[in-house]
Amino acid sequence: MSAVRTGPPKPHAELAPSAADHIPISREVGVVEPPHQLPVHDPKPWAHFVAGAAGGMTSTFLTSPLDVVKTRLQSDFYKHQLSAQRAQAQNVGLVRQGLRHFSETFQILGDVYRIEGWRGLFKGLGPNLSGVVPARAINFYTYGNGKRIIAERFNSGQESPLVHLCAAACAGIVTGTATNPIWLVKTRLQLDKQTAGKDGKSRQYKNSYDCVRQVVRQEGFKGLYRGLSASYLGVTESTLQWVLYERMKSYLAQRRQAILDSGRQMSSWDEFVDTSGKLGAAGAAKLFAAALTYPHEVVRTRMRQRPMNNGTLKYTGLIQCFRTIWKEEGIVSMYGGLSPHLLRVVPSAAIMFGMYEAILRLLGEKS
Repeated sequence: MSAVRTGPPKPHAELAPSAADHIPISREVGVVEPPHQLPVHDPKPWAHFVAGAAGGMTSTFLTSPLDVVKTRLQSDFYKHQLSAQRAQAQNVGLVRQGLRHFSETFQILGDVYRIEGWRGLFKGLGPNLSGVVPARAINFYTYGNGKRIIAERFNSGQESPLVHLCAAACAGIVTGTATNPIWLVKTRLQLDKQTAGKDGKSRQYKNSYDCVRQVVRQEGFKGLYRGLSASYLGVTESTLQWVLYERMKSYLAQRRQAILDSGRQMSSWDEFVDTSGKLGAAGAAKLFAAALTYPHEVVRTRMRQRPMNNGTLKYTGLIQCFRTIWKEEGIVSMYGGLSPHLLRVVPSAAIMFGMYEAILRLLGEKS
């Protein structure tokens, strides 16, 4: 039997390393352990737009009657009637003054319903919704994405009160500039009282389009931006609200993380505290910010009023408007309509932010 001749061993071709070569192996049991990868969050900028629009639409519809009352109290619509009532109650205490403000709110609600019917309670709702929906969509879109961009570009991806402040200020300026004409139309329609009965002959504006047409014809295109300077002044309110809300929400997030770090699951009570805490944070932030910066609301409404019968403007600028109101009506008028304003904006903020957070969660986006 002849021997099999074997040549020298051929060198093996070098194999390219595969992905499996980089998978760690457990030294104890030899089980392949997949590498740990942090979930990558793919941002959805449009989600903030949709969530903000839905939140603004829901809250505006539910609180529209109080918005009508607030606008009329801010204007000189009821100035003489309420001044006479307040003159008779100059020496009452602070608590009674507060109760009187709330009684005035419900008195005007009754007057509007009796004179103008239930539709009067929703006067200006159309332009209000057409203003709130894009305004809140723009505001939440600008803030939500601006916060992320500012944090990534200037703060190593970390959020901070300064990041929230800058994002909220940018969102307020963009929103105010884009929606000022809509708010002017809404204010003019709400102040266009209907006192001649069903014929409505005392009304100056037939509808939103007629209001825009008359403003442009009588005051020029710049008339649509009356009150814009006061709106910019109001950026302080929205900025303060966002910063306070984010701060309070961070405390809730720390509480949630502490529970998860302890090894126990979130109970139904913990979930309730987390959800109700966010709603309360939104309402409390709005309450503090609105009460602190309210005079700009009165000035903005006065500057958006239609010209007087002789065609001249009573309020021609921000500083002049402040001085005129202070001189003619006193500091109390700077807070005209505060009661219905707070009755409206506090629950409105809770509804709006709650809806915003819920829809973001539904769409899989971080708030």
